[in-house]
Amino acid sequence: MKLLAIDTVTEACSVALLYDDDIRECYEVTPRGHSRRVLPMVDELLSQADLKLAQLDAIVLDRGPGSFTGVRIGVSVVQGLAFAIDLPVISISSLAALAQAAYRKQGAEKILSVIDARMGEVYWGYYQLNNARMCLVAEEAVSPVASIIQQPGEWLAVGSGCQTYREAFSALTNVRCPDHSGDDEDDCYPRAASLLALARFDWEEKKLLSAEMAQPVYLRDRVAKKPGG
Repeated sequence: MKLLAIDTVTEACSVALLYDDDIRECYEVTPRGHSRRVLPMVDELLSQADLKLAQLDAIVLDRGPGSFTGVRIGVSVVQGLAFAIDLPVISISSLAALAQAAYRKQGAEKILSVIDARMGEVYWGYYQLNNARMCLVAEEAVSPVASIIQQPGEWLAVGSGCQTYREAFSALTNVRCPDHSGDDEDDCYPRAASLLALARFDWEEKKLLSAEMAQPVYLRDRVAKKPGG
């Protein structure tokens, strides 16, 4: 299995390559450098593995939610690469990638993923472990922290939203932010390597999209629409 993952939806930009069960990753926090850095990262990883783009089995997209500009960059790059050589796309949520990283690193099985959405809001989604895979509980949404719908049980909150709105999260009775300062990048931003961990499941289940079907998820656009609109 040869999968290439691309993540540009937050301040971090990362590309990861899965090749014969080995994962290599380029990762950089570069808030305004995604369009400049992402393709050189792709070239670097393929060169290290002595692979051509056409030898890949699929490209993995972080579809969002996240920065509008970052999500658009990621979708455009993935669609362009996939169109060029007729590769399928695997589409993964940025919130799911955060949850999978928290499971891998901390062994947490109930995660509230939160990404700073600016304007006093966070993108959020609850994820629970099922056969080594973090699976969505209910729906992903965008709202102020105080409006997050609480789920039964105890949940660990991870992501950049924890950093920005730590005091607001302290008011949620069944959610806790990590005890550290929150500057750990694995907890703060989704990473391409975590996309690959989830993409393995979709590959085995043949959940593949054509390039034109790989679409962004903004959440704010969806929330702004009236029912039936």
